[in-house]
Amino acid sequence: MDRSWRVIVSPYVWGASLTGKSYLYGRHAHVDIPFSETLKNLDFSFMGNVEVTNGAFGVYVDGQYTKTSQHENVYNNRLGLSVTSSLIAAGAYYRVYEHRLGGTNAIDRPRVFAIEPTAGLRWTRLKAGLNLGPYEVSRKVEWVDPFVGLRLYVDLDERWNIAAEGDVGGFSVGSDLSLNGQIYLGYRTELLGVPANLRVGYRALYQDYKTNNSPERFAWDVTQHGPVVGVSLRF
Repeated sequence: MDRSWRVIVSPYVWGASLTGKSYLYGRHAHVDIPFSETLKNLDFSFMGNVEVTNGAFGVYVDGQYTKTSQHENVYNNRLGLSVTSSLIAAGAYYRVYEHRLGGTNAIDRPRVFAIEPTAGLRWTRLKAGLNLGPYEVSRKVEWVDPFVGLRLYVDLDERWNIAAEGDVGGFSVGSDLSLNGQIYLGYRTELLGVPANLRVGYRALYQDYKTNNSPERFAWDVTQHGPVVGVSLRF
């Protein structure tokens, strides 16, 4: 099999809902921004993944920046919650198992089922702000989580494929716990002469982080989850 190095660039859009709870300056807030409200509340977002691989070994960097906000009335006062989230994950993987399924896919590589353990670090920066009537407080925190996980890939036929990934992290190094899972259905084609894999799927990321310093205690127990649409360009 060809083991030449390739670069895969994958811009995507993650229509994530936020569900959970946060704690800031003695105030508990329920975080509930459904997918139907995400675009309306979205101020700015950028997401993408870059991977360098030779088919057996690879490294990757995945990043997202998202700013959302929501408002509700509490005891005749308007409560506002804004959340700015920045995440960068960097890791490596190695293909420990590969079973050839016969034939080739649309980029002339053998159709396979593959298993790839992965490990890396995920950096998170959160800025949360609360506004209740005339009072306003905000807090910015950041942490780094180690994570370990598994990637699965299968060519269904020449063009259709499925990719899935799951990892667990935190281990009280940064957050107490983080869980990340995603699955995609892909379709191989060409865009402007560049091999491309159109992808649609679903992703969920759970993070449980807290600081113990008082009175500026901060807690973030939130799941981001929702559909993903993107394309992977192979160079």
